[in-house]
Amino acid sequence: MELEGKIIFALEPKTGTSSRGDWKVQEFVLETLDGQFSRKMVFSVFGEDRLQRFNIQVGQDVKVSFDIDAREYNGRWFNSIRAFDVRPATQPATPETTPPPFDNPFNAAAGVAPQQPAAPQQPADTFANNEESTDDLPF
Repeated sequence: MELEGKIIFALEPKTGTSSRGDWKVQEFVLETLDGQFSRKMVFSVFGEDRLQRFNIQVGQDVKVSFDIDAREYNGRWFNSIRAFDVRPATQPATPETTPPPFDNPFNAAAGVAPQQPAAPQQPADTFANNEESTDDLPF
């Protein structure tokens, strides 16, 4: 699964030693904006090599690829969201890479600037000279 958002918090890394050797894990909080409401997700990155490769910074916009798993402990279930790839989010197109708006090619070839549409005119006030009415309502 993938999710895009902004890193808003980085928890302290945890380290330890297992039968396989030393390990390191760090958790990050990702905030997404889905429509009108923001959502937050805590995900973990396991391994010193991945932490160095991803180089996740607070305030950075990222795209996180992750797996979700659940485990049971003493009759309770816990979710685990583990990231296997974290990349900078795709940036919106810059003005240099944005194509110009479509204009009539005949005007562009002739060196004629495209015309701007005229500003809409305000409708005439048909009730301005109504002397019978004492209020501002048009009916």
